[in-house]
Amino acid sequence: MFEPAEICSLFDLSHTAAAPLLSTLGYPWEALPKIGELILQIGGSLSAEAYERRGENVWVHRTAAVFDSAYLHGPAIIGPRTEVRQCAFVRGNALVGADCVVGNSTELKNVILFDGVQVPHYNYVGDSILGYKAHMGAGSITSNIKSDKTDVWIHTGSERIETGLRKIGAMLGDHVEIGCNSVLNPGTIVGRETTVYPLSMVRGWIPPHSIYKRAGEIAERK
Repeated sequence: MFEPAEICSLFDLSHTAAAPLLSTLGYPWEALPKIGELILQIGGSLSAEAYERRGENVWVHRTAAVFDSAYLHGPAIIGPRTEVRQCAFVRGNALVGADCVVGNSTELKNVILFDGVQVPHYNYVGDSILGYKAHMGAGSITSNIKSDKTDVWIHTGSERIETGLRKIGAMLGDHVEIGCNSVLNPGTIVGRETTVYPLSMVRGWIPPHSIYKRAGEIAERK
């Protein structure tokens, strides 16, 4: 039986170019220090017919739509049919899959976005992994560093896992829905097909197939 925070419990790896890396790891946050290197490895093998190289170590699929006001810093890969909208800020170490939306004024840094992910309006996503078709409502963010700047621990309810990392945002399983203006605290893990209510302050592990209403009130999805 898989642990709740393990990669195999959260994600279908057939929906990301990061599968060769993630399949070798136990926990998703173990991939965070390796994203930049992974992008360089993948980028070097991409077809020039399919991907346009923009600047240093930035690869954009020729079917992707990137608005002129968006900023892309490498290493980064923007996948097929993905939209990077007005004033998006991609700071680097961003592996963005197919059919994604990186919305207006959204900021990405050191992330893996699986296929179909939407972060469409005023989102900050840093040091995080978002599973297949995960969606973050307008203004929702991942907080990726504790106020005391100490290493992030992962709390799964029954277990407290030491990560050795000072910066971890959130790990969102496949088909997760995050409500508008929610804050996901450092090290938050949200299980597959879970919905988080708007204006939530989320911490720790949220079970799959559930509805997070507020701290201490989580309903099973029917």
